[in-house]
Amino acid sequence: MTLHDPALAGAPATHGAAEWWRDAVVYQVYPRSFADSNGDGMGDLPGITERLPHLRDLGVDAIWLSPFYTSPQKDGGYDVADYTDVDPRFGSLADADALIARAHELGLRVIVDIVPNHSSDQHELFRRAIEGGPDAPERDLYVFAEGRGENGEEPPNNWTSIFHGPAWTRITEADGTPGPWYLHIFDTSQPDWNWEHPAVHELFQDVLRFWLDRGADGFRVDVAHGMVKPEGLPDAKVNAEGLIDIPEGEVPVYFDNDGVLEIYREWRPILDSYEGDRMMVLEAWIPEHRLPLYIGPEEAHQSFNFGFLQARWGVETMRAAIEKPLALADAVGAPTTWVLSNHDVIRHASRYGFPPEHRFGEGLSREEIPDAELGLMRARAATLLMLSLPGSAYLYQGEELGLPEVADIPDELREDPSHKRAGVPGRDGCRVPLPWEGDAPAFGFSPTGESWLPQPAVFGELAVDRQLGVEGSTLEMYRRALHLRRELGLGRPDAPVEFLEGQADGLLGLTRGEVVILVNTSEQTLPLPEGLEDAELLVASGPVEPGTVPADGALWLRRA
Repeated sequence: MTLHDPALAGAPATHGAAEWWRDAVVYQVYPRSFADSNGDGMGDLPGITERLPHLRDLGVDAIWLSPFYTSPQKDGGYDVADYTDVDPRFGSLADADALIARAHELGLRVIVDIVPNHSSDQHELFRRAIEGGPDAPERDLYVFAEGRGENGEEPPNNWTSIFHGPAWTRITEADGTPGPWYLHIFDTSQPDWNWEHPAVHELFQDVLRFWLDRGADGFRVDVAHGMVKPEGLPDAKVNAEGLIDIPEGEVPVYFDNDGVLEIYREWRPILDSYEGDRMMVLEAWIPEHRLPLYIGPEEAHQSFNFGFLQARWGVETMRAAIEKPLALADAVGAPTTWVLSNHDVIRHASRYGFPPEHRFGEGLSREEIPDAELGLMRARAATLLMLSLPGSAYLYQGEELGLPEVADIPDELREDPSHKRAGVPGRDGCRVPLPWEGDAPAFGFSPTGESWLPQPAVFGELAVDRQLGVEGSTLEMYRRALHLRRELGLGRPDAPVEFLEGQADGLLGLTRGEVVILVNTSEQTLPLPEGLEDAELLVASGPVEPGTVPADGALWLRRA
Protein backbone atom coordinates (compact mmCIF):
# COMPACT_ATOMS: atom_id res chain seq x y z
CA MET A 1 0.00 0.00 0.00
CA THR A 2 1.16 3.52 -0.77
CA LEU A 3 0.06 6.52 1.27
CA HIS A 4 -1.91 9.26 -0.49
CA ASP A 5 -1.29 12.74 0.97
CA PRO A 6 -3.88 15.17 -0.45
CA ALA A 7 -3.43 18.91 -0.12
CA LEU A 8 -5.62 20.11 2.71
CA ALA A 9 -6.33 23.45 1.06
CA GLY A 10 -9.39 24.55 -0.86
CA ALA A 11 -12.66 26.22 -0.01
CA PRO A 12 -15.94 24.38 0.46
CA ALA A 13 -18.35 23.98 -2.42
CA THR A 14 -19.55 27.20 -4.04
CA HIS A 15 -22.21 28.93 -1.97
CA GLY A 16 -24.71 28.92 -4.82
CA ALA A 17 -24.36 25.24 -5.77
CA ALA A 18 -27.67 23.56 -6.57
CA GLU A 19 -29.12 21.23 -3.93
CA TRP A 20 -25.96 21.58 -1.87
CA TRP A 21 -27.56 19.74 1.04
CA ARG A 22 -27.60 16.42 -0.82
CA ASP A 23 -23.94 15.66 -0.05
CA ALA A 24 -23.02 18.36 2.48
CA VAL A 25 -21.02 17.80 5.64
CA VAL A 26 -22.73 19.80 8.38
CA TYR A 27 -21.04 20.67 11.68
CA GLN A 28 -23.26 21.14 14.72
CA VAL A 29 -22.30 24.07 16.94
CA TYR A 30 -23.67 24.10 20.50
CA PRO A 31 -23.28 27.85 21.14
CA ARG A 32 -22.90 27.70 24.93
CA SER A 33 -19.83 25.51 24.57
CA PHE A 34 -18.06 26.45 21.33
CA ALA A 35 -16.12 29.66 22.06
CA ASP A 36 -16.54 32.46 24.62
CA SER A 37 -15.44 35.88 23.35
CA ASN A 38 -16.24 38.05 26.38
CA GLY A 39 -14.90 35.91 29.22
CA ASP A 40 -18.15 35.23 31.06
CA GLY A 41 -17.74 31.46 30.74
CA MET A 42 -20.61 31.09 28.27
CA GLY A 43 -20.00 30.59 24.56
CA ASP A 44 -21.44 33.27 22.29
CA LEU A 45 -22.04 34.23 18.67
CA PRO A 46 -18.94 36.46 18.31
CA GLY A 47 -16.88 33.54 19.61
CA ILE A 48 -18.33 31.28 16.93
CA THR A 49 -17.66 33.90 14.25
CA GLU A 50 -14.04 34.19 15.33
CA ARG A 51 -13.50 30.42 15.09
CA LEU A 52 -15.24 29.87 11.73
CA PRO A 53 -11.90 29.51 9.87
CA HIS A 54 -11.30 26.31 11.88
CA LEU A 55 -14.47 24.86 10.36
CA ARG A 56 -13.61 26.02 6.86
CA ASP A 57 -10.17 24.42 7.15
CA LEU A 58 -11.68 21.28 8.65
CA GLY A 59 -13.53 20.84 5.38
CA VAL A 60 -17.21 21.10 6.29
CA ASP A 61 -19.83 22.72 4.07
CA ALA A 62 -22.27 24.13 6.62
CA ILE A 63 -22.81 24.77 10.30
CA TRP A 64 -25.95 23.99 12.27
CA LEU A 65 -26.44 26.32 15.23
CA SER A 66 -28.29 24.90 18.22
CA PRO A 67 -30.71 27.49 19.68
CA PHE A 68 -29.32 30.91 20.52
CA TYR A 69 -32.72 32.57 21.00
CA THR A 70 -33.92 34.44 24.07
CA SER A 71 -34.42 31.73 26.68
CA PRO A 72 -34.27 31.09 30.43
CA GLN A 73 -32.00 28.15 29.51
CA LYS A 74 -33.94 25.55 31.47
CA ASP A 75 -33.20 23.09 28.65
CA GLY A 76 -30.08 24.45 27.00
CA GLY A 77 -31.98 26.96 24.87
CA TYR A 78 -34.57 24.50 23.59
CA ASP A 79 -37.00 26.40 25.81
CA VAL A 80 -37.51 29.44 23.58
CA ALA A 81 -38.97 32.68 24.93
CA ASP A 82 -38.56 34.66 21.69
CA TYR A 83 -37.95 32.98 18.33
CA THR A 84 -36.91 36.21 16.61
CA ASP A 85 -34.25 37.56 18.95
CA VAL A 86 -30.88 36.51 20.35
CA ASP A 87 -30.40 35.79 24.03
CA PRO A 88 -28.11 38.46 25.54
CA ARG A 89 -25.87 35.67 26.84
CA PHE A 90 -24.98 34.93 23.22
CA GLY A 91 -24.99 38.44 21.78
CA SER A 92 -27.44 40.34 19.60
CA LEU A 93 -29.24 40.16 16.29
CA ALA A 94 -26.38 42.17 14.84
CA ASP A 95 -24.01 39.43 16.01
CA ALA A 96 -26.21 36.81 14.33
CA ASP A 97 -26.14 38.81 11.10
CA ALA A 98 -22.36 39.13 11.32
CA LEU A 99 -21.97 35.40 11.91
CA ILE A 100 -24.12 34.50 8.90
CA ALA A 101 -22.30 37.02 6.70
CA ARG A 102 -18.85 35.80 7.76
CA ALA A 103 -19.84 32.16 7.27
CA HIS A 104 -21.00 32.96 3.74
CA GLU A 105 -17.73 34.78 3.04
CA LEU A 106 -15.90 31.59 4.00
CA GLY A 107 -18.15 29.41 1.82
CA LEU A 108 -20.06 27.97 4.77
CA ARG A 109 -23.83 27.77 4.92
CA VAL A 110 -25.80 28.30 8.12
CA ILE A 111 -28.64 26.11 9.41
CA VAL A 112 -30.55 27.37 12.44
CA ASP A 113 -32.51 25.30 14.92
CA ILE A 114 -36.26 25.81 15.11
CA VAL A 115 -38.25 24.46 18.07
CA PRO A 116 -41.93 24.15 17.08
CA ASN A 117 -43.22 21.52 19.51
CA HIS A 118 -43.06 23.73 22.58
CA SER A 119 -41.97 27.13 23.85
CA SER A 120 -40.60 28.34 27.15
CA ASP A 121 -43.10 29.11 29.87
CA GLN A 122 -41.55 32.58 29.71
CA HIS A 123 -42.78 33.13 26.15
CA GLU A 124 -45.02 36.19 26.05
CA LEU A 125 -47.99 34.18 24.73
CA PHE A 126 -47.80 31.58 27.49
CA ARG A 127 -47.44 34.27 30.15
CA ARG A 128 -50.60 35.89 28.79
CA ALA A 129 -52.32 32.50 28.80
CA ILE A 130 -51.60 32.11 32.51
CA GLU A 131 -52.03 35.70 33.64
CA GLY A 132 -55.12 36.42 31.51
CA GLY A 133 -57.37 34.02 33.37
CA PRO A 134 -59.75 31.33 32.09
CA ASP A 135 -60.97 33.46 29.17
CA ALA A 136 -57.51 34.42 27.89
CA PRO A 137 -57.49 33.74 24.12
CA GLU A 138 -53.81 32.74 24.36
CA ARG A 139 -54.82 29.56 26.16
CA ASP A 140 -56.05 28.24 22.84
CA LEU A 141 -52.49 28.48 21.51
CA TYR A 142 -51.24 25.84 23.96
CA VAL A 143 -52.54 22.40 24.93
CA PHE A 144 -54.70 23.00 28.00
CA ALA A 145 -57.18 20.41 29.24
CA GLU A 146 -59.42 19.88 32.25
CA GLY A 147 -58.28 17.27 34.72
CA ARG A 148 -60.00 14.03 35.55
CA GLY A 149 -61.46 13.13 38.92
CA GLU A 150 -64.28 14.73 40.88
CA ASN A 151 -62.54 18.11 41.06
CA GLY A 152 -60.16 17.83 38.14
CA GLU A 153 -57.36 16.84 40.49
CA GLU A 154 -56.01 14.09 38.19
CA PRO A 155 -54.10 14.75 34.94
CA PRO A 156 -56.16 14.64 31.73
CA ASN A 157 -54.46 11.39 30.69
CA ASN A 158 -51.59 9.10 31.66
CA TRP A 159 -48.88 10.56 29.39
CA THR A 160 -45.39 10.83 30.83
CA SER A 161 -42.63 13.29 30.00
CA ILE A 162 -39.53 12.45 27.95
CA PHE A 163 -37.66 14.03 30.88
CA HIS A 164 -39.37 11.64 33.35
CA GLY A 165 -42.43 12.19 35.51
CA PRO A 166 -45.90 13.32 34.40
CA ALA A 167 -46.40 15.25 31.16
CA TRP A 168 -49.04 17.53 32.70
CA THR A 169 -48.91 20.39 35.20
CA ARG A 170 -51.95 22.05 36.76
CA ILE A 171 -52.00 25.82 36.95
CA THR A 172 -53.31 27.99 39.76
CA GLU A 173 -55.51 30.88 38.73
CA ALA A 174 -54.90 34.44 39.93
CA ASP A 175 -57.60 34.06 42.60
CA GLY A 176 -55.88 30.99 44.01
CA THR A 177 -58.28 28.39 42.65
CA PRO A 178 -56.98 25.33 40.77
CA GLY A 179 -57.15 25.70 37.01
CA PRO A 180 -56.73 23.41 34.00
CA TRP A 181 -53.65 21.37 33.18
CA TYR A 182 -51.14 22.15 30.44
CA LEU A 183 -49.18 19.61 28.46
CA HIS A 184 -45.39 19.50 28.45
CA ILE A 185 -43.96 16.46 26.70
CA PHE A 186 -40.58 17.68 27.97
CA ASP A 187 -39.88 19.88 31.03
CA THR A 188 -42.58 21.67 33.00
CA SER A 189 -41.02 24.89 31.69
CA GLN A 190 -41.73 23.80 28.08
CA PRO A 191 -45.49 23.95 27.37
CA ASP A 192 -46.57 22.32 24.09
CA TRP A 193 -48.02 24.50 21.35
CA ASN A 194 -51.53 23.68 20.12
CA TRP A 195 -51.04 23.04 16.41
CA GLU A 196 -54.80 22.74 15.93
CA HIS A 197 -54.93 26.56 16.07
CA PRO A 198 -54.25 28.50 12.82
CA ALA A 199 -52.41 31.25 14.71
CA VAL A 200 -49.66 28.79 15.69
CA HIS A 201 -49.15 27.91 12.03
CA GLU A 202 -48.95 31.62 11.16
CA LEU A 203 -46.51 32.31 13.99
CA PHE A 204 -44.01 29.73 12.78
CA GLN A 205 -44.37 30.67 9.13
CA ASP A 206 -43.35 34.18 10.19
CA VAL A 207 -40.41 32.78 12.17
CA LEU A 208 -39.18 30.89 9.12
CA ARG A 209 -39.34 34.01 6.96
CA PHE A 210 -37.60 36.08 9.63
CA TRP A 211 -34.48 33.88 9.57
CA LEU A 212 -34.59 33.22 5.84
CA ASP A 213 -34.66 36.98 5.27
CA ARG A 214 -31.53 37.25 7.44
CA GLY A 215 -29.70 34.75 5.26
CA ALA A 216 -30.25 31.40 6.98
CA ASP A 217 -29.70 28.56 4.52
CA GLY A 218 -31.99 26.14 6.26
CA PHE A 219 -33.51 24.80 9.45
CA ARG A 220 -33.01 21.83 11.70
CA VAL A 221 -36.46 21.05 13.12
CA ASP A 222 -36.45 19.94 16.76
CA VAL A 223 -38.84 17.14 17.80
CA ALA A 224 -40.09 17.13 14.22
CA HIS A 225 -42.44 14.22 14.89
CA GLY A 226 -44.13 15.74 17.92
CA MET A 227 -46.20 18.82 17.20
CA VAL A 228 -49.61 17.29 16.43
CA LYS A 229 -51.26 15.28 19.20
CA PRO A 230 -53.87 12.53 18.65
CA GLU A 231 -57.48 13.64 18.66
CA GLY A 232 -59.08 13.42 22.08
CA LEU A 233 -55.71 13.04 23.88
CA PRO A 234 -56.27 9.32 24.59
CA ASP A 235 -54.45 7.40 27.29
CA ALA A 236 -51.32 5.55 26.26
CA LYS A 237 -51.27 1.77 26.61
CA VAL A 238 -49.62 0.48 29.77
CA ASN A 239 -47.81 -2.76 30.49
CA ALA A 240 -48.24 -5.19 33.37
CA GLU A 241 -46.18 -2.94 35.63
CA GLY A 242 -48.46 0.01 34.89
CA LEU A 243 -45.80 1.84 32.88
CA ILE A 244 -46.30 3.34 29.45
CA ASP A 245 -45.90 0.50 26.98
CA ILE A 246 -43.84 1.37 23.90
CA PRO A 247 -43.09 -1.72 21.81
CA GLU A 248 -39.63 -1.87 20.29
CA GLY A 249 -39.43 0.16 17.11
CA GLU A 250 -42.51 2.25 17.95
CA VAL A 251 -43.02 5.66 19.57
CA PRO A 252 -45.35 7.06 22.25
CA VAL A 253 -48.92 7.92 21.22
CA TYR A 254 -48.19 11.65 21.24
CA PHE A 255 -45.50 11.31 18.53
CA ASP A 256 -45.58 10.59 14.78
CA ASN A 257 -49.17 11.60 14.10
CA ASP A 258 -49.97 12.28 10.44
CA GLY A 259 -50.88 15.91 11.05
CA VAL A 260 -47.20 16.84 11.33
CA LEU A 261 -46.78 16.04 7.64
CA GLU A 262 -49.18 18.85 6.74
CA ILE A 263 -46.94 21.30 8.60
CA TYR A 264 -43.99 20.45 6.37
CA ARG A 265 -46.19 20.77 3.30
CA GLU A 266 -46.96 24.31 4.49
CA TRP A 267 -43.32 25.11 5.14
CA ARG A 268 -41.78 23.67 1.98
CA PRO A 269 -43.22 26.34 -0.40
CA ILE A 270 -41.84 29.04 1.89
CA LEU A 271 -38.32 27.63 1.63
CA ASP A 272 -38.71 27.04 -2.09
CA SER A 273 -39.66 30.70 -2.61
CA TYR A 274 -36.15 31.81 -1.57
CA GLU A 275 -33.06 31.62 -3.74
CA GLY A 276 -30.17 29.36 -2.82
CA ASP A 277 -31.83 26.00 -2.20
CA ARG A 278 -32.90 26.63 1.39
CA MET A 279 -33.54 23.35 3.20
CA MET A 280 -34.88 21.68 6.33
CA VAL A 281 -33.68 18.57 8.11
CA LEU A 282 -35.89 16.86 10.67
CA GLU A 283 -35.05 15.45 14.07
CA ALA A 284 -37.65 12.71 13.80
CA TRP A 285 -37.21 9.68 16.05
CA ILE A 286 -39.71 7.52 14.19
CA PRO A 287 -39.97 3.93 12.94
CA GLU A 288 -37.85 3.55 9.81
CA HIS A 289 -40.81 2.59 7.62
CA ARG A 290 -42.42 5.96 8.40
CA LEU A 291 -39.42 7.97 7.24
CA PRO A 292 -40.44 8.22 3.56
CA LEU A 293 -43.63 10.04 4.61
CA TYR A 294 -41.60 12.91 6.07
CA ILE A 295 -39.24 13.59 3.18
CA GLY A 296 -39.92 14.33 -0.46
CA PRO A 297 -40.49 17.15 -2.94
CA GLU A 298 -43.45 18.51 -0.97
CA GLU A 299 -42.23 17.70 2.54
CA ALA A 300 -38.82 18.04 4.21
CA HIS A 301 -35.53 17.68 2.36
CA GLN A 302 -33.95 15.33 4.90
CA SER A 303 -34.52 13.53 8.19
CA PHE A 304 -31.80 12.32 10.51
CA ASN A 305 -30.91 8.65 10.19
CA PHE A 306 -30.65 7.67 13.85
CA GLY A 307 -30.43 3.97 13.04
CA PHE A 308 -26.80 4.46 12.04
CA LEU A 309 -26.04 6.24 15.32
CA GLN A 310 -27.69 3.43 17.27
CA ALA A 311 -26.00 0.59 15.40
CA ARG A 312 -23.84 -1.59 17.62
CA TRP A 313 -20.22 -2.31 16.73
CA GLY A 314 -20.28 -5.29 14.38
CA VAL A 315 -20.59 -6.25 10.73
CA GLU A 316 -24.25 -7.26 10.63
CA THR A 317 -25.60 -4.35 12.65
CA MET A 318 -23.55 -1.70 10.85
CA ARG A 319 -24.32 -3.12 7.41
CA ALA A 320 -28.06 -3.13 8.18
CA ALA A 321 -27.80 0.47 9.40
CA ILE A 322 -26.46 1.40 5.97
CA GLU A 323 -28.63 -0.72 3.68
CA LYS A 324 -32.03 0.08 5.19
CA PRO A 325 -31.84 3.90 5.12
CA LEU A 326 -30.30 3.89 1.64
CA ALA A 327 -33.24 1.88 0.35
CA LEU A 328 -35.79 4.09 2.11
CA ALA A 329 -34.18 7.28 0.84
CA ASP A 330 -34.00 5.94 -2.70
CA ALA A 331 -37.73 5.28 -2.57
CA VAL A 332 -38.45 9.01 -2.23
CA GLY A 333 -35.47 10.41 -4.11
CA ALA A 334 -33.90 12.02 -1.06
CA PRO A 335 -30.36 11.68 0.26
CA THR A 336 -29.62 9.77 3.43
CA THR A 337 -28.13 11.57 6.41
CA TRP A 338 -25.47 10.01 8.62
CA VAL A 339 -24.67 10.97 12.20
CA LEU A 340 -22.73 9.43 15.10
CA SER A 341 -22.91 12.09 17.84
CA ASN A 342 -24.98 15.11 18.81
CA HIS A 343 -25.91 17.15 21.88
CA ASP A 344 -28.38 14.51 23.13
CA VAL A 345 -26.32 11.31 23.19
CA ILE A 346 -23.14 9.97 24.75
CA ARG A 347 -20.19 10.95 22.54
CA HIS A 348 -19.23 8.07 20.29
CA ALA A 349 -15.59 8.16 21.42
CA SER A 350 -16.90 6.95 24.79
CA ARG A 351 -19.93 5.00 23.59
CA TYR A 352 -17.83 2.55 21.59
CA GLY A 353 -15.69 1.90 24.66
CA PHE A 354 -18.52 -0.01 26.32
CA PRO A 355 -19.99 -3.45 25.60
CA PRO A 356 -22.55 -3.42 22.76
CA GLU A 357 -25.57 -3.49 25.04
CA HIS A 358 -24.68 -0.18 26.73
CA ARG A 359 -27.31 2.57 26.36
CA PHE A 360 -26.92 5.65 24.18
CA GLY A 361 -28.45 8.56 26.06
CA GLU A 362 -28.87 10.39 29.35
CA GLY A 363 -25.16 10.59 30.02
CA LEU A 364 -22.63 8.58 32.00
CA SER A 365 -22.48 8.16 35.74
CA ARG A 366 -19.09 8.38 37.49
CA GLU A 367 -19.21 4.61 37.95
CA GLU A 368 -19.49 3.94 34.21
CA ILE A 369 -15.93 3.97 32.90
CA PRO A 370 -15.42 3.17 29.23
CA ASP A 371 -12.26 1.78 27.68
CA ALA A 372 -11.10 5.16 26.36
CA GLU A 373 -8.46 3.82 23.99
CA LEU A 374 -10.79 1.23 22.47
CA GLY A 375 -13.62 3.74 22.25
CA LEU A 376 -11.53 6.27 20.34
CA MET A 377 -10.14 3.63 17.96
CA ARG A 378 -13.62 2.42 17.09
CA ALA A 379 -15.00 5.96 16.90
CA ARG A 380 -12.36 6.94 14.36
CA ALA A 381 -13.10 3.83 12.31
CA ALA A 382 -16.86 4.43 12.44
CA THR A 383 -16.28 8.01 11.32
CA LEU A 384 -14.35 6.86 8.25
CA LEU A 385 -17.20 4.49 7.43
CA MET A 386 -19.75 7.29 7.82
CA LEU A 387 -17.82 9.77 5.68
CA SER A 388 -17.49 7.24 2.85
CA LEU A 389 -21.25 6.93 2.37
CA PRO A 390 -23.45 8.81 -0.12
CA GLY A 391 -25.64 11.56 1.28
CA SER A 392 -24.94 14.18 3.90
CA ALA A 393 -22.99 13.75 7.14
CA TYR A 394 -23.59 15.61 10.38
CA LEU A 395 -20.71 16.10 12.81
CA TYR A 396 -20.99 17.24 16.43
CA GLN A 397 -18.57 19.83 17.74
CA GLY A 398 -15.47 18.32 19.32
CA GLU A 399 -15.76 14.91 17.71
CA GLU A 400 -13.00 15.97 15.32
CA LEU A 401 -10.79 16.17 18.43
CA GLY A 402 -11.84 12.76 19.74
CA LEU A 403 -13.39 14.32 22.84
CA PRO A 404 -14.82 11.81 25.33
CA GLU A 405 -18.04 12.10 27.30
CA VAL A 406 -17.38 13.84 30.62
CA ALA A 407 -18.84 11.94 33.56
CA ASP A 408 -17.17 13.77 36.44
CA ILE A 409 -19.39 16.86 36.62
CA PRO A 410 -20.54 17.96 40.11
CA ASP A 411 -24.26 17.41 40.44
CA GLU A 412 -24.83 21.02 41.48
CA LEU A 413 -23.43 22.20 38.13
CA ARG A 414 -25.51 19.90 35.96
CA GLU A 415 -28.33 21.65 34.09
CA ASP A 416 -30.04 18.91 32.10
CA PRO A 417 -33.75 18.69 33.05
CA SER A 418 -33.51 14.88 33.12
CA HIS A 419 -30.95 15.16 35.91
CA LYS A 420 -33.05 17.63 37.87
CA ARG A 421 -36.27 15.62 37.46
CA ALA A 422 -35.01 12.05 37.76
CA GLY A 423 -31.44 12.12 39.03
CA VAL A 424 -29.99 10.47 35.92
CA PRO A 425 -26.58 11.87 34.85
CA GLY A 426 -28.12 13.79 31.96
CA ARG A 427 -26.66 15.14 28.73
CA ASP A 428 -24.29 17.77 30.12
CA GLY A 429 -21.34 15.41 29.64
CA CYS A 430 -21.40 15.84 25.87
CA ARG A 431 -21.83 19.62 26.16
CA VAL A 432 -18.63 20.53 28.01
CA PRO A 433 -16.87 23.55 26.39
CA LEU A 434 -14.32 22.85 23.68
CA PRO A 435 -10.53 23.00 24.15
CA TRP A 436 -8.73 25.21 21.64
CA GLU A 437 -5.30 25.75 23.25
CA GLY A 438 -3.71 23.24 25.57
CA ASP A 439 -1.90 25.74 27.80
CA ALA A 440 -4.45 28.59 27.85
CA PRO A 441 -7.07 29.39 30.52
CA ALA A 442 -10.09 27.14 30.03
CA PHE A 443 -8.00 25.57 27.26
CA GLY A 444 -8.69 28.60 25.09
CA PHE A 445 -12.48 28.43 25.39
CA SER A 446 -12.60 31.66 27.40
CA PRO A 447 -9.96 34.39 27.85
CA THR A 448 -10.65 34.55 31.61
CA GLY A 449 -10.58 30.82 32.31
CA GLU A 450 -14.29 30.81 33.12
CA SER A 451 -16.31 27.85 31.87
CA TRP A 452 -19.97 27.10 32.59
CA LEU A 453 -19.06 23.42 32.93
CA PRO A 454 -15.66 22.19 34.14
CA GLN A 455 -13.31 20.76 31.51
CA PRO A 456 -11.32 17.63 32.42
CA ALA A 457 -7.52 17.68 32.23
CA VAL A 458 -7.55 15.34 29.22
CA PHE A 459 -9.15 18.13 27.18
CA GLY A 460 -5.83 19.96 27.28
CA GLU A 461 -4.10 17.05 25.53
CA LEU A 462 -6.86 17.00 22.90
CA ALA A 463 -6.95 20.76 22.22
CA VAL A 464 -6.94 21.97 18.63
CA ASP A 465 -3.41 23.41 18.84
CA ARG A 466 -2.09 20.10 20.22
CA GLN A 467 -3.45 18.15 17.24
CA LEU A 468 -3.15 20.56 14.32
CA GLY A 469 -0.45 19.35 11.92
CA VAL A 470 0.30 16.29 14.06
CA GLU A 471 0.30 13.18 11.89
CA GLY A 472 -2.01 10.51 13.25
CA SER A 473 -4.07 12.90 15.40
CA THR A 474 -7.83 12.62 15.30
CA LEU A 475 -8.11 16.18 13.98
CA GLU A 476 -5.78 15.47 11.07
CA MET A 477 -7.65 12.25 10.28
CA TYR A 478 -10.90 14.23 10.04
CA ARG A 479 -9.29 16.93 7.89
CA ARG A 480 -7.80 14.34 5.52
CA ALA A 481 -11.02 12.33 5.26
CA LEU A 482 -13.23 15.38 4.71
CA HIS A 483 -11.05 16.76 1.95
CA LEU A 484 -10.78 13.35 0.32
CA ARG A 485 -14.53 12.95 0.55
CA ARG A 486 -14.97 16.11 -1.47
CA GLU A 487 -12.12 15.33 -3.86
CA LEU A 488 -13.46 11.86 -4.62
CA GLY A 489 -17.14 12.84 -4.61
CA LEU A 490 -18.00 10.22 -2.00
CA GLY A 491 -21.05 12.13 -0.81
CA ARG A 492 -22.62 12.00 -4.26
CA PRO A 493 -24.73 9.01 -5.34
CA ASP A 494 -22.78 8.48 -8.57
CA ALA A 495 -21.18 5.25 -7.36
CA PRO A 496 -23.57 2.89 -5.53
CA VAL A 497 -22.64 1.23 -2.26
CA GLU A 498 -21.65 -2.34 -3.02
CA PHE A 499 -20.76 -4.66 -0.14
CA LEU A 500 -17.89 -7.13 -0.39
CA GLU A 501 -19.17 -10.64 0.27
CA GLY A 502 -17.37 -13.63 1.74
CA GLN A 503 -14.93 -11.66 3.88
CA ALA A 504 -13.17 -12.77 7.05
CA ASP A 505 -15.21 -12.77 10.22
CA GLY A 506 -15.44 -9.24 11.59
CA LEU A 507 -14.49 -7.50 8.33
CA LEU A 508 -17.02 -5.13 6.79
CA GLY A 509 -16.10 -4.17 3.25
CA LEU A 510 -17.80 -1.98 0.67
CA THR A 511 -16.89 -0.15 -2.51
CA ARG A 512 -17.75 3.29 -3.85
CA GLY A 513 -16.50 3.22 -7.42
CA GLU A 514 -12.72 2.93 -7.31
CA VAL A 515 -12.61 3.40 -3.52
CA VAL A 516 -12.73 0.39 -1.17
CA ILE A 517 -13.69 0.93 2.46
CA LEU A 518 -12.73 -1.71 5.02
CA VAL A 519 -13.75 -1.78 8.69
CA ASN A 520 -12.32 -4.45 10.97
CA THR A 521 -14.77 -4.89 13.84
CA SER A 522 -12.78 -7.74 15.36
CA GLU A 523 -10.06 -7.66 18.00
CA GLN A 524 -7.49 -9.22 15.64
CA THR A 525 -5.49 -7.75 12.78
CA LEU A 526 -6.82 -9.16 9.51
CA PRO A 527 -5.13 -9.54 6.13
CA LEU A 528 -6.29 -7.38 3.24
CA PRO A 529 -8.86 -9.07 0.99
CA GLU A 530 -7.42 -10.73 -2.08
CA GLY A 531 -6.62 -8.33 -4.90
CA LEU A 532 -5.99 -5.29 -2.69
CA GLU A 533 -2.35 -5.94 -1.84
CA ASP A 534 -1.16 -3.19 -4.19
CA ALA A 535 -3.99 -0.75 -3.51
CA GLU A 536 -3.22 2.86 -2.64
CA LEU A 537 -3.92 3.74 0.99
CA LEU A 538 -5.91 6.97 1.05
CA VAL A 539 -6.62 7.34 4.76
CA ALA A 540 -6.55 5.11 7.84
CA SER A 541 -8.14 5.39 11.26
CA GLY A 542 -4.84 4.48 12.93
CA PRO A 543 -1.43 2.88 12.40
CA VAL A 544 -1.39 0.22 9.66
CA GLU A 545 0.96 -2.67 9.04
CA PRO A 546 1.44 -3.32 5.31
CA GLY A 547 -1.05 -5.82 3.92
CA THR A 548 -3.37 -5.71 6.91
CA VAL A 549 -6.49 -4.09 8.33
CA PRO A 550 -5.87 -3.13 11.98
CA ALA A 551 -8.11 -4.43 14.73
CA ASP A 552 -10.98 -2.01 15.43
CA GLY A 553 -9.74 0.07 12.52
CA ALA A 554 -10.77 1.28 9.08
CA LEU A 555 -9.08 2.02 5.75
CA TRP A 556 -9.95 3.79 2.53
CA LEU A 557 -8.11 2.22 -0.41
CA ARG A 558 -7.98 2.95 -4.12
CA ARG A 559 -7.52 -0.05 -6.38
CA ALA A 560 -4.21 -0.09 -8.26
